[in-house]
Amino acid sequence: MSHPEPVAHRMYDLVEPIGLVPYFADESDEALMALGLRNVWDAYFAGRAAPLGRGVPAEVVHAIFYNFAPGEVARHLPRVWELTTPEAALAARERGCVAGMRRILGDLADDPAVARAGHLLLKAATSAPVEGRALYAALRALPVPQEPVARLWHAATLLREHRGDGHIVALVAEGIGGTEAHVLHALSAGMRPQDFGRVWHLPAAQLDAVIDGMRARGLVGSDGWLTTEGRATKDRVEALTDRLAEAPYHALTPTELDHLVADLEPISKTFRATFPM
Repeated sequence: MSHPEPVAHRMYDLVEPIGLVPYFADESDEALMALGLRNVWDAYFAGRAAPLGRGVPAEVVHAIFYNFAPGEVARHLPRVWELTTPEAALAARERGCVAGMRRILGDLADDPAVARAGHLLLKAATSAPVEGRALYAALRALPVPQEPVARLWHAATLLREHRGDGHIVALVAEGIGGTEAHVLHALSAGMRPQDFGRVWHLPAAQLDAVIDGMRARGLVGSDGWLTTEGRATKDRVEALTDRLAEAPYHALTPTELDHLVADLEPISKTFRATFPM
């Protein structure tokens, strides 16, 4: 089997649908909310920040997550740790994600392909250097689940956050801030930022100020859409993100990579048919 596109980009298409389970499968939020959390954003921050531990200030989580508007993280952290613990949040998130995966996959959840894919994906996911990748490093410090569906989800989460840490490096290299990253993504997809799910809720003046700043730098034109330089900046960010995401897959032989792709394709296809990607 040949791989005409960069391996990290090909694997992103296969791994991302699994990594999105905590955000699109209701079971994850339900398991976390059962701990006494107040809303789904409590669940988001408790589940995703739990590997960092209780004592990390909101400002540090804001820096690591990168793309939340100022003050958004602090509305949830450290308050969620008054309601539950990182250990309980990690267990609930895994439990909910496995339940969601089993519901969506049906009989495929017990197919030997899940165990095979989880084994090879974990081999890749635990092989990359952790330097400069705070969230990936925190996840690497967690115990590895033994149950096949949980192991597959854990490996996908490791790779998603490894890629995410590298994506932040690419954004920083281009001088693109957290909210700007959402604007850049929305406009590149042909969507007005005011309609984009991650920033539509921001006060109009705050979002307009971000867009005005990008316009002043030549990234957004007077028509409100990306300029040639804006599109080139987006392309450079994505290309560097792919390059920085390659390292885990160096641990796999070409044959192992081909087997992994073959096993992941029907699994990822099932999630893609379910999630609004």
